[in-house]
Amino acid sequence: MSDYEVELITPEAKDRLADELASEIRFERKANIHGACVKLLTDNESFKDEWEDNFRFMNEDVRPHAKIFSIEDGGDLQVMYDPTAKVAIVRNCDYYGWIKSIALAVISDFFEDYHSIHRRYSVHGSAVDYMGHAIAIIGPPGTGKTTLTYGLLQNENCNYISDDWFFTRLFSNAAVIYSSEKNSYIRDDLADVWKTFAEEVKRVKLDVKCRGIADVSTLFDGRIRETSTLKTMVLLERDEKNQPFRQLNPDEALDYMINQDFCNPHQMIRDARKFNLRVNFFKELFTQNDVYMLNTVETPQESLDRIVALAER
Repeated sequence: MSDYEVELITPEAKDRLADELASEIRFERKANIHGACVKLLTDNESFKDEWEDNFRFMNEDVRPHAKIFSIEDGGDLQVMYDPTAKVAIVRNCDYYGWIKSIALAVISDFFEDYHSIHRRYSVHGSAVDYMGHAIAIIGPPGTGKTTLTYGLLQNENCNYISDDWFFTRLFSNAAVIYSSEKNSYIRDDLADVWKTFAEEVKRVKLDVKCRGIADVSTLFDGRIRETSTLKTMVLLERDEKNQPFRQLNPDEALDYMINQDFCNPHQMIRDARKFNLRVNFFKELFTQNDVYMLNTVETPQESLDRIVALAER
């Protein structure tokens, strides 16, 4: 679960709240998130700036598929969501990381409800392209997902796709993945593990949780990909009782994802219908790709070496 609770509200309640907050809004910005238009309405200039750095621009003429209100009124943190209109109202959030994750969660809810032959689903995980095929790394917070992603990206044969969230389109014989964000949201301690990124981390403006947006065009000049075909999936755990590395069959991988709440603390709706949609998606995804469990109880370099060995097969 995330560090906030989502309160589902009716369209009528959303309309009333939006009217109340209208006079507080100072900035409005639209973002292109995998072809969908998401609009941020906020009184926080820093959030507006980070949003512009984080997401791709969307033409102002495009009508929003979803909206995110972020307003400070001196009270407690509150996250409300109208699933009918795809509108999230966030009060008193001092951490941009949650704003961008809520935006991705809302548009993921939209894609789950948008039924067509072009099915799109979201995965809270990272993805790196290696020689034309993608490796996905998925795990609960604290298991080393970002650390291992950036470790891979020290290799000149690896291309950046996403370090936090990606979208997936399922075909009959393949899964194609797509980036979700324009830039990367990194921690200040990244350089403690991989010295390669020390200078870039110094340039990042950090927020209250010591994270900030890094320019991937600087970090990975010429090595950025917006899409790739998924080939290998690495799930992460951190458990001293288990072996460091093993291959999983699709049922084992699915059980893990279910037990870990899909490794996604940012889900706007958790009900039986959404659960079944997510189960069926991951079931199909795991049958199309090789899946491994990496137990990150070893050093970051030892864990990285295991993923590199997979990539080089």
